[in-house]
Amino acid sequence: MSDKLVPSDPEKVMVIRDVTPNITTLSVPFLRFGMIKFGGRATIVRLTSGQLAVFSPVALTPSVTTKLQSLGNRVAYVAAPDLEHHIFLSDWHKAYPNAHFIAPEGLAEKRAEQAKSDKKVTNVHFQTIFTKKNKAEIRISPEFDTDFEYEFVDSHPNKELVFYYKPDRTLIEADLMFNMPATEQYSKTGEDASSGFATKLFGHLQTTNGSAIWQKRMLWYLFSKSDREGFNQSVKRINTWGFENIIPCHGDTIVGNGKGIFEKVFAWHLQGKNSK
Repeated sequence: MSDKLVPSDPEKVMVIRDVTPNITTLSVPFLRFGMIKFGGRATIVRLTSGQLAVFSPVALTPSVTTKLQSLGNRVAYVAAPDLEHHIFLSDWHKAYPNAHFIAPEGLAEKRAEQAKSDKKVTNVHFQTIFTKKNKAEIRISPEFDTDFEYEFVDSHPNKELVFYYKPDRTLIEADLMFNMPATEQYSKTGEDASSGFATKLFGHLQTTNGSAIWQKRMLWYLFSKSDREGFNQSVKRINTWGFENIIPCHGDTIVGNGKGIFEKVFAWHLQGKNSK
């Protein structure tokens, strides 16, 4: 399922970085469709309780295990933030079978179908599944909810789960917004993160630089077209949170001016199509 998408030896090319005192990112190369340099990223958050939450898990390498051990190795929550970011869930479930696994609706069924042809895909019990019907009242746990706000963007085709870690004012998301190019994620490969025609084209469409007009258009005309009002409501709720940083799965992290960039990229959803 993933042989052409992820590096054969992620240990050699993974960048492990402490973004804040409580947040660590695991950044790796990732090829979408086997040709576009998306990059991939997991995020480890240390809750105020000392437990760990992992979002969009990547390969569980020896270096990742060592980092988790340095943080206490109390992995209590593992979140697949949408229908696409679940390739390594089986490995993490095997290593941390007692963790609380979180997913959007549809992922369990998707994995069950994939398991028919891919033995690496094993059954993972999701203790919390977000749905369009339960999103307004669903809670994960008192411990988790003390530190996090979250929104299920069910109107996005990938069924995005977006998390806000309040203590460090950081937004964690998968495919809701990109910040190409994936410079950090390719920094240990010896490759130019922007090389290749397909990568250059996609990077132009999914950058936050300048006016971000093409990412705005992608969001408006493609990703929100099936339920734009629902999409707008989710974006407006996310924008009420006081985040300063954004950790996307694809492209570089944004530290310090996350709210300003978010409001620029999602301006049409926040203020209307006629806004800049």
